[in-house]
Amino acid sequence: MKKRTITVYDTTLRDGAQSVGISFSLQDKLRIARELDRLKIDYIEGGWPGSNPKDDLFFSEIRKHNLEHSKIVAFGATRRHSVSCDDDELLAALVKSGTGIVSIVAKTWDYQVTRALNIGLEDNLQLIYSTVAYLKDRGLEVFIDAEHFFDGYKSNADYAMESLGAAVRAGVDMVVLCDTNGGSLVGDVGSITAAVTEQLKTKVGVHFHNDSGVATANSIIAVEAGAISVQGTVNGFGERCGNCDLTSLIPNLVLKLGYDCSAGSSLMHLTEASRLISEIANMAHNDRAPFVGDNAFAHKGGLHVSALSKDTKTYEHIDPELVGNHRKVLISELAGRSNVELKAREMGIQLPADVTLSKEVLKKIKCLEDKGYQFEAAEGSFELILRRSTKEYRPFFLLRGFRVITEKTEEGELVCEATIKVEVDGIVEHTAANGNGPVAALDNALRKALEKFYPGIREIQLTDYKVRVLNEKQGTGAAVRVLIDQKSSARHWGTVGVSENIIEASWQALVDGIEFMLLKETLERNEKEGDVGEQ
Repeated sequence: MKKRTITVYDTTLRDGAQSVGISFSLQDKLRIARELDRLKIDYIEGGWPGSNPKDDLFFSEIRKHNLEHSKIVAFGATRRHSVSCDDDELLAALVKSGTGIVSIVAKTWDYQVTRALNIGLEDNLQLIYSTVAYLKDRGLEVFIDAEHFFDGYKSNADYAMESLGAAVRAGVDMVVLCDTNGGSLVGDVGSITAAVTEQLKTKVGVHFHNDSGVATANSIIAVEAGAISVQGTVNGFGERCGNCDLTSLIPNLVLKLGYDCSAGSSLMHLTEASRLISEIANMAHNDRAPFVGDNAFAHKGGLHVSALSKDTKTYEHIDPELVGNHRKVLISELAGRSNVELKAREMGIQLPADVTLSKEVLKKIKCLEDKGYQFEAAEGSFELILRRSTKEYRPFFLLRGFRVITEKTEEGELVCEATIKVEVDGIVEHTAANGNGPVAALDNALRKALEKFYPGIREIQLTDYKVRVLNEKQGTGAAVRVLIDQKSSARHWGTVGVSENIIEASWQALVDGIEFMLLKETLERNEKEGDVGEQ
């Protein structure tokens, strides 16, 4: 018998952003939303409108992106006790966000109501009822995040259920049982979820934090007990110890338990998406993460390798390609070459039917990755490697040298100036520019030198700049990886550079970014000229 459909609700952009060390820019949030849509995540929680300008701007900007599957959700809370719904500015911001779906956090643990809100239990029930009714009257789909529900149920089951009942009477579309402190274990989760789903006809979802290390296990148990929706984050990002990790949850639900999830049809992109979002978050990707870690299907010597050579099922619980990952121990040249060829096709690059060429490209990429390069969030640099291998690409300029000077004046002002000399078609251009930092100065000087030859460079905007130290123990001599995001009116791309010198690493990424844009312009122009010629 076919099992029921489970919807997946992602809160990386809100709950995940509460991780220590993570701060998403607007462009970061938009890129992650597009990637989650590619994964066919059902709901994407974009943030809390009215709480900060960036979240307000996100809800405005995301409307310009034609998401194919995912629905955007705005997060908020029940109205404040001291004001009516009509006068609550945060509720007004929820309606104004234009998402059509809102998720409201509400207290369901009597202890939290009296201690945190400092109001009466009946007052809290009225907050829940009035808030849901207000939002439903405005035509919104409404979810209630029942905060601290499992703790509340164990403390006072009757009141916890009354809290849900208030939302149900007001017309809530789904109640979400939250383990906010992350202290519940699978036994309690299973029995409590089953009790709730048996009593309520309303849809039930769950939301688990990982403070006890079992958020994903709790989510699976809750689904088995009757929940039809699970909230979580990519890579388990989140406050304190994080949230349910969707990169573990989704393959377990689909591949192990046979549930129907929209994201199941995009599992082959899971590893790539996981690494991309780690890069965007500027967090080291977890090599040992289940399913998507670099070492998730890595095997080392001895009996394991011997058995794997006969049958991979002997030491692998799934085929790694199902989740877009690959086997390391067998040094699978065929799988690696297939990945390069698939990516080339996605980029519209026709690799010749030459096994040697794709193996050489793969070898080059592996060599670069050993030095610290990562291409998941730097497809511009990756595409340039492919184009160079097929001889479709020639450098648009040659560097004859540059100098960057940083000076601190007596007044305490920091002044950065870059001088650069480049050659284009035999013509040498020598110029200088200032910037609010050495990389900005170098970027400005390079553009200034090239824009007379390539006016389209004026459209390029640098939207993000990230630096990661690759080997901290080497101190100031450590290699760094620089990831740069750029955009023009037509596209958005990322490039990467690695060096023990941060200026050199930044230069590599800057040059790749400009070369990528110029190459794309050239290819598009040639294609148009070809179309005209055919007519």
